[in-house]
Amino acid sequence: MELILHRSYFEEGTNGTLFHSSKFLCHTIELPWINNARSISCIPEGKYEVIPRFSKKFKNHLILKNVANRSFILFHPANDAKRDLEGCIAPVTYLSGIGKGVYSRDAMQKLLSLVYQAKERKEKIILIVKSQNYENYRTLSKTNT
Repeated sequence: MELILHRSYFEEGTNGTLFHSSKFLCHTIELPWINNARSISCIPEGKYEVIPRFSKKFKNHLILKNVANRSFILFHPANDAKRDLEGCIAPVTYLSGIGKGVYSRDAMQKLLSLVYQAKERKEKIILIVKSQNYENYRTLSKTNT
């Protein structure tokens, strides 16, 4: 199963739209791009394996494998990237601002349902992260170096 995340980068945060089979799944919020710096930046664009995971803090959630120079990058519920995330991705039902959204738990349930169905079919789950606005991304990359 392949998930595609199209991102838009802003100084205050990163907003995204997650698709499965060319169909809209949910929006996402993340921290701004700050050169993949731990705990303060979203992760680099690329291709990542997604694995279901459970913890006391987040209950059922997802973890991304093989993120360059990072560990424990999760998909978990959050409504404010700056307040609630340390490099992770939060699915949200609606965007309410840059790096902000609402009904994150609902969006997470929708995503988990899809992932668990794929796991039952013994499919590998891949997330492809792409830029939606390359010019904005390039400008931010230059200012954050």
